[in-house]
This record gives sequence, C-alpha cells and structure tokens, in this order.
Amino acid sequence: MSFSSEPPPEDVTLEEILGAGPMGRIPNPYGLYRKLRNDDPVLRMPGALGDDAGPGSVMITRYDDVRDTLRDDDRFSSAIVNRTMGAVMGPTIVGMDGRDHLKHRALVTPSLAPRALRGDFPDLVERIAHQIVDRFASKGEADLRADYTFSYPLTVFVQILGLPEEDADTFHEWGIDLTLVAHDPPKGLAAAQKMLDYLEPVIQSKRDVPSDDLISKLASAEVDGERLSDLEVVSFLRLLVLAGAETTYHLMGSCLYALLRDPALLERVRADRGLIPKLMQEVLRWESPIGTVIREASRDTEIAGVDVAKGTNILCHIGSANRDERRFEDPNRLDIDREDNEHIAFGFGKHYCAGSRLALLEGEVGLNVLLDRLNDLEAVPGEAFDIIGFSFRGPDRLPARFCARA
Repeated sequence: MSFSSEPPPEDVTLEEILGAGPMGRIPNPYGLYRKLRNDDPVLRMPGALGDDAGPGSVMITRYDDVRDTLRDDDRFSSAIVNRTMGAVMGPTIVGMDGRDHLKHRALVTPSLAPRALRGDFPDLVERIAHQIVDRFASKGEADLRADYTFSYPLTVFVQILGLPEEDADTFHEWGIDLTLVAHDPPKGLAAAQKMLDYLEPVIQSKRDVPSDDLISKLASAEVDGERLSDLEVVSFLRLLVLAGAETTYHLMGSCLYALLRDPALLERVRADRGLIPKLMQEVLRWESPIGTVIREASRDTEIAGVDVAKGTNILCHIGSANRDERRFEDPNRLDIDREDNEHIAFGFGKHYCAGSRLALLEGEVGLNVLLDRLNDLEAVPGEAFDIIGFSFRGPDRLPARFCARA
C-alpha cells in the first residue's frame, strides 16, 4: 500500500524556506531539494548562520553525503551545536564530541533503553493516551494535532521526569519557543529562562529526596567524580523535551496525515495493527520529523569532491537525504511495504538518537489507542491541512471526524 507525494515544480526558493523559520508555513520543498541534489549537492550558503566573516556554511542534500558526514566524528565536529544553540539549550550531549559525549550520553541512555521501558511502562503510556482521547472522543470531530498528538508525547515524558502531568502542554510550548531562537531571539531566550526557573527548585528537591524518576537520576549522577550542576541537568532536560517530545509529536502527526489522506491505507492498518511499526518507519523516511542537523569541519576536507575549509558549518539535510532517488526507489511515494528503508531520520553514528526506541513505543501505543477508540475515522471534507516546516516538519492541523467506540 502506498501514497504518493509528488513535489511541485521548483518554484520555492531556499531563501523563502530558511526565512520561514523551523516550523514556518512553506510550500512543499521537495522539488527544490531534488534540484539541489542533482545540480548543487554541496550548496555554499555564505551568511546562513551569521557567519559572513568566516568560511561560511554549506548545505548537503544527498543521502550518502549526509550519512557519511554524520558518522565521521573525526572530520566533522558536533561542537557547533552548543555554540549556536547554547544560549537557550546550555551544554548538551548533541554538541559534545569524543569522550565527553560518551560519558554524558551514558547518564541518560539507560533510562531510555528498551530494558527500562518494560514492566508497567507500556501500560502507563496507554493509560495516558486513553485519558487524552477521553477529552474529545464524544464530540465526533477533532483536530487530532491540537487535541491529541500535541499533548500525548510530552504528557508521557513528564511522567518519566517525575513532573506533574498538568504541566505537559506548558513544557511543550516552551520547547517550541526554544526552536525559534534564531528567528525570534527574545522568545527563545525567555523560554530558556522559564524552564530554568521552573526546574531549578525541582532539581534541588530531587537532590534532597530522590525517587525513581529521570530528574532524580540526573541530579545524583556524576561525571569524573563530580555531580552535574543544575544548569547541566536543565540542559539535559531541555534537550529531552526537544528531541523526545518533538520527534514523537511530528512522527505521529505525519502518520495520521498519511492515514487521513489515504482511506485504503487507513483501513488496512486498522485491520492489521502489525503494520503500524512499518508505517512509522516509512513515515520517518518520507517526512523526517527533524529535517536538519549541523556539523562543523574540523579541518580542511572535501564532501562529494567539493573543497570544504576548516570551520565551515555543514547543514546536513536529513529530510532531503531520505528522499534521495539515488538511495530510494520512487522516494516521494510513501510505501509501507518498502523492503529497503535504511532512513537516517534518527541520525547516524555515535549521535544516533538515544530516545528512538521510546519514540517508537509511544507512537505505536498512541496510534493503536486512537484506532481502538475511533470508528469511521476520516478527514473532515473540505478542510485543508498539510505538512509544514524546515528544521522540524509535521502537520499544521489534522481535522478529523469519527464515531467514538463505546
């Protein structure tokens, strides 16, 4: 079963896309990305990150180039992430290299690993999903983005952190504001401060009276014999809100977008829930939730035969790479029966997403609950909705109608 999303002619410019912001309303960009892959796969972009005085930036769009850059920590450093996003995020593992990255990653990975998600955790996730569906099921119509996918992942996440469920949406709004720092610095910086003000007393209380939640584990963790500072703990949490909740939020939204656009696919998945993992993996390729990650050239090097000077910023466009016709047959077609689907939506190499299993578990449970609870699910006729964004991509809305199952 497949669903086609053929890109339009290349009538949108890169300047329009970059100027729209991480989740700006932009036309379907895949026609432009195809043109770049064919004609200018290592695109020089002077001043793209405010780097006019240095060696500048390049954007790479082909699968092999993006994958090879992400896995080559020797030539391409992640430290640029902390320099560009550090003002709002603080020091995080995605901006660390070498031993520092491994040591700090080891603090959080065990809590997000599959063995930590067994026991009653799937039941907790399912209970939260049902609670959220309870809020709108009887209405017969809902925007599944605003009413479901927005709240569900972070409500799960605050449970892992040991925070009140009622604060989930507030955290999500702050997380979205963090992503806007390049386009709206005051909003991004204000969100960073709000998270710090909220979390500092929580961290202190967890240090005094620890429990089994993730904040307690981070508050008591040590690196090289020293405990993490409050700022380091908050930086971890900001990252987890962005990388965890945002990925699941957009992944589930794009899955529902595909199902609402293709009723035959919806009925096939409803009848065979074993297809949900295949649906999620193909949607991760087809509409990657996180479109771009950044690296910096550690020395003079080359990408695809193009010279790249030391210090050059490398915008690795995962969204384009995952639709590269050199790697995927008929890449604009969402095909859950696709046999060869080695997408890089969760990154590649040592920085591969530590919470990927958590995101997939949440997505599978959340989609199952929705299909269990809502009969005759369909898009509201005449209502427009689309997938938008550059750095983060997901539906702008998901207007649906249904009959609630008793």
